[in-house]
Amino acid sequence: MDVARCFRHMNTTRWTLLRRFPPSTLEAIETAIRESEATHRGEIRFAIEGSLDAWPALRGVSSRERAVRVFGDLGVWDTEENSGVLIYVLLADRKVEILADRGFRSCVAADEWTQICHGMELEFSETHFEAGALDGVRAVGDLMARSFPADGGNSNELPDRPAIL
Repeated sequence: MDVARCFRHMNTTRWTLLRRFPPSTLEAIETAIRESEATHRGEIRFAIEGSLDAWPALRGVSSRERAVRVFGDLGVWDTEENSGVLIYVLLADRKVEILADRGFRSCVAADEWTQICHGMELEFSETHFEAGALDGVRAVGDLMARSFPADGGNSNELPDRPAIL
C-alpha cells in the first residue's frame, strides 16, 4: 500500500479537476478532437478522472488498469473499423494512458503511444494542462491519420466532448 498515493487520491477532489480542466479547456479539447477527426477515420475519446475511490487506490489499481475499464465503459472499442483510441488522464497520479483498439495493433508501435503519454505528463507536471491535452490530441490524431486517413465519409461514432469521471 502506497500511503502517499492514497493521500493524493483523497485530496484530489472534483473541484481540483475542474480547476485544472475548466470549461474553456474542455471546449478546446473538444474542438481539437473534432478537427483531428476530420483528417482520419478513427475516433478519439478523452477521459479525465480526478482520483480513484478509496478501495481501488488502497488496492494499488494502476492507471493502466483503470484505463482498460474506462475504455470498455465508454464504448471506445465499439467503432465500425475498430479504430477507437482512448486518452485517459488520472489527475491524482499525473498519469496519462493511451489505449488503442485492435485496428491499430499492426499500424502504430506501442512506443509511439508511450511517447505521447510522456509528453502530456511533462506538460501536466509543469501545470500546462490545456497545452498538454491539446498536444496529445493532435499527436494521436497525426498517428491516426497515418493509419486511417479520411475518405470523405467519416461518421462521428463517439462523443468529442471529454468525459469527466
